[in-house]
This record gives sequence, structure tokens and C-alpha cells, in this order.
Amino acid sequence: MRAIWKGSIAFGLVNVPVKVYAATEDHDVSLHQVHEKDGGRIRYQRRCEVCGEVVEYKDIAKAYDDGEQTVVLTDEDLASLPVEKSREIEVVEFVPSEQVDPILLNRTYYLEPDSSSSKSYVLLRRTLEDTERTAIVQFSLRQKSRLGALRVRDNVLTLQTLLWEDEVREASFPSLDEKVRISSKELEMSSALVDSFSSDFNPAEFTDDYQEQLKTLIEAKLEKGESLDTEETFGAEAEEEGGKVLDLMEALRRSVEKNRDKKSGGSKSGSGGAKSSGAKGKDSATAEKKPAARKTAAKTRKGA
Repeated sequence: MRAIWKGSIAFGLVNVPVKVYAATEDHDVSLHQVHEKDGGRIRYQRRCEVCGEVVEYKDIAKAYDDGEQTVVLTDEDLASLPVEKSREIEVVEFVPSEQVDPILLNRTYYLEPDSSSSKSYVLLRRTLEDTERTAIVQFSLRQKSRLGALRVRDNVLTLQTLLWEDEVREASFPSLDEKVRISSKELEMSSALVDSFSSDFNPAEFTDDYQEQLKTLIEAKLEKGESLDTEETFGAEAEEEGGKVLDLMEALRRSVEKNRDKKSGGSKSGSGGAKSSGAKGKDSATAEKKPAARKTAAKTRKGA
């Protein structure tokens, strides 16, 4: 990994020099656009509307337009801002970890000690572990003031950028204001369904099916070209159970039975959870569906 930023954590009067590394990466297959007719590459040019010339990245600046005037801001202008010059990750407060709403979490970075002695780094790490708290920090990175959460993962300090409070939309759905009667039997059966899917989360057990199938498709097209038979490559699609309309209790009961049958068969492969559909109208009717893959269509549990 290559460090993208260097600075220090200001922990009271304690200074912790660190290097910052991106902790995640995209595993998607890289695709580009072409003309379907002849396969010609589609490229986008940065063309100036005034002189008509194609502009290189090094000659591009940012600008603000208020409708009457345009203010051009060069890289030098932006770099001159006091907050942009700061190389400090300031600890603002320590909060109970459960108070950090997961919806606020954005990008994650690893922090590596950047000094001959890592004592201050280890001290901060141990303090976070022992107090079971998260450090809320403020810093500037890539021309933005950012709010962040300092945590510990596998003995490494991690910095997770947080969305600002006004960047999270309010969820306002009138349909949720309607009164819905849930019987104790429905809750009991729903809990049984949850129990039948209960497990310890291990992300290594999940794979991105879409990307795996996309790789298979690319390899098959490279080998067979336009004569590709998708049914031969991926197999025939299983027929969906459909058409029948069950009430909520019956859907829950059948879901529990199906999942128990799968588990008793000794295989976890494909053991996904059918989402319990909400009541459809006042009669609590819902269409019977084949259990979906666990979590998302793009993630499925590997065979045991």
C-alpha cells in the first residue's frame, strides 16, 4: 500500500505522527464503453466551450459561478486555505462507540505510526480499547474539512470519515404512519424464522456473484465469441415458485420449514433468507416467493 497523506493525531498535548492509507479497494471488473456496431472505443474529451481546444488535466482549474460572474480557483488558491494547510487530526471528544450511527460511516483508512517510537500510537490504541470508546476527530483531506471516527481494528488504528449531519436525508414515509396489527403468533413465527437463519457473521463466507458471473461471461465470450450459449455457460434457470397467494402466517411457516429442511440436509450453500413480506392490505396477504440469496442477490453463502 502507498500512503496518501501524512500528519499527526492531536490527542490533548500528545502528538501521534501517522501515515494514512486507503483501507478498502474496489474488486469490480473494469469495463469501458465502445460502439456496439464496430467495437470502437468511446472516449470523452475535455473541450473548452470558448476556444474549442481539448484541455489537459494540468490546465484545468475549478470555478464558482453565481449566475453573473465567474470566479476561477486555481490549485494554488485552494492550497492556500488555512484548513488545507493543516496536517493535524484533532481529537475533539471520546464517545461511547454505540452512539456513532452506522449510517454516518463513509470511507475507511488505516493509520500507521510515522516515527521512530510508536509508544504514543500504542497508548492511544490501548486507551480506545480499554475505555470502549470512539474518538471523534476533525481534519482536512483532499480539499474538504472532514469529521471522522478513530477506532481500533486488529491492533491498527483506523480512521473512518463520517458524513455531516445535514448530508443524511430524513426518512419520511406516510405509509409507516398507518396502524398495523401484528399478532403474538405472527411475532412468534417471525422470531422462529430469524432463529432458523441465525449464525455468526463471517464476511469471508460471502462472494460477489455478479462479478464472478461477469468474469465467466467475459471468458466464455473470449473463447466462443457471438456463438456463446448463455444457458450452456450458466445452466438453465430454475423455475420460480409463483402465482400462489399466501397469508402472512402461512408464508412464515413455510419459510421456517424450508430453511430447517435445508439445514438438516447438511449444506449451507444457497441457504438464503426469504424476507417476510409485510401485510398486503387489511387481509395480510402476500405473494409466495422463492427464498432469495442471503443479504443481496450479489452475495451468497459458500457451500459448507
